[in-house]
Amino acid sequence: MKQFISFVIKEAKHIVRDKRTMLILFGMPIVMMLLFGFAITNDIKNVRIIIVTSNADYATQQATNRLAASGFFTIAKVVATPAEAEQSIRNQEADMAIVFSQDFASKKSGFQLIVDGADPNMAQQWSNYASTILMNPKENIINTKLLYNPQMKSAYNFVPAIMGMLLMLICAMMTSISIVREKEKGTMEVLLVSPTRPLMIIIAKVVPYLVLAFVILIAILLMATFVLGVPVQGSLFWIFLISTIYILLALSLGLLISTVAQTQLVALLLSAMVLLMPIVMLSGMIFPIESMPQILQYASAIIPTRYYISAMRKLMVMGVGVEQVYHEMIILTSMLVALLLLSLAKFNKRLE
Repeated sequence: MKQFISFVIKEAKHIVRDKRTMLILFGMPIVMMLLFGFAITNDIKNVRIIIVTSNADYATQQATNRLAASGFFTIAKVVATPAEAEQSIRNQEADMAIVFSQDFASKKSGFQLIVDGADPNMAQQWSNYASTILMNPKENIINTKLLYNPQMKSAYNFVPAIMGMLLMLICAMMTSISIVREKEKGTMEVLLVSPTRPLMIIIAKVVPYLVLAFVILIAILLMATFVLGVPVQGSLFWIFLISTIYILLALSLGLLISTVAQTQLVALLLSAMVLLMPIVMLSGMIFPIESMPQILQYASAIIPTRYYISAMRKLMVMGVGVEQVYHEMIILTSMLVALLLLSLAKFNKRLE
């Protein structure tokens, strides 16, 4: 037991002394949370609109005031013809134009939207927001009730996704580099011929990263709550339990990468390139899986981050019970067992 503790302390000292490692471990989560929480957002704000009207009556003025007061839109200018508005959009002077018809006061629906469609997703959101505001509120044409995220804040969607991406990248990357570093320095052979069993050596190298992963998880949850204003609705016990399964899975994947890579650079490239792109593109972090082609939906089924993000969104944002995340928990546990067995099977006691 003393030897095991000595190995753990040795690895912990390696981590603390390496400034680059510490920067990655603690700098990346903070930067990513701030970027996705404040800079990278799908929230509708300050959309520049042009009002097109040849009859500036009371009804069109009231509709224009509602748009300006909503906080979503900024009135860029008022023109007389749709052609002028379209040219302004082409000149990048505005994002959208609203053309009021002569009978808008009587129909309350006589308007046309001219939208910059370069980004189709945002164009659809702008159109939906504007249409909802322009409808006559007295007629109750649209009555929408938003559950779980009434303010429609992007942070509610991004925080669980950032947790899944960071924990996977940091745990897998750091673990793989740690073991490969021993190979490069020639100290792995010394460790393997020591009285301590190879399995204990692996566990000793993993324990410090396991502890650091929980520190990062707690930091993310605190930043989400007190900086980004994302409440944690569900049980912290189940959030930490599922996170533990996911962290162990990421550490097992890092161990598997270390058995393949011979240098730290190769381990870093494998961790970053093999993990980063699938996580961002196929995990549902940014793009809905249901909207992907069928073959990519099948490919996303092997991405562990997909199930972790889904479970965290249900537990953190929706506040559901654990029975609603049994599916994700079973899949993550199965992946953990498979990866751990494969990693241990490939770990060779003799260096080639």
